[in-house]
Amino acid sequence: MRDRFVKFLATGFGIGYLPVAPGTAGSLVGIGFWWALDQTHHLWLRGLLLVLAIALAVWCAGAAAELMHHPDPPSVVIDEIVAMPLVMIGLGARWWHIVVAFALFRLFDIWKPPPVRDAEDFSGGIGIVLDDLFAAAYACVATHLVVYLVSLVRH
Repeated sequence: MRDRFVKFLATGFGIGYLPVAPGTAGSLVGIGFWWALDQTHHLWLRGLLLVLAIALAVWCAGAAAELMHHPDPPSVVIDEIVAMPLVMIGLGARWWHIVVAFALFRLFDIWKPPPVRDAEDFSGGIGIVLDDLFAAAYACVATHLVVYLVSLVRH
């Protein structure tokens, strides 16, 4: 029962089993997670829930990797889910902000510039989640830059 529950969470409620682009699907679920967190109007509570979710993701991804006998199973997408809200820090809920943030996160998660790729060297759940957190940081900065540049053009 525990093993099935771990896999259920780690695969983003099963979305990670999609045959094509499971990480992209997990990132879409991550937008839903960001939206749910955004409904919490207390910044401290939002931050606490995100930190707890990241800690759960580290444990869950590591446990799932052991169960699946793979260091970073493609079906494990909880890392994308918890990273997506980090991309959205400080951004509004405008549709194009979300689209840009999503696209840039996928770009950095797939491209893996340093130190994103280096984070994969950590073993277990930390390595699985940390590379996505680094990709989220890159995507957050890049998205803010795009939003800023668009605002300059519009004015």
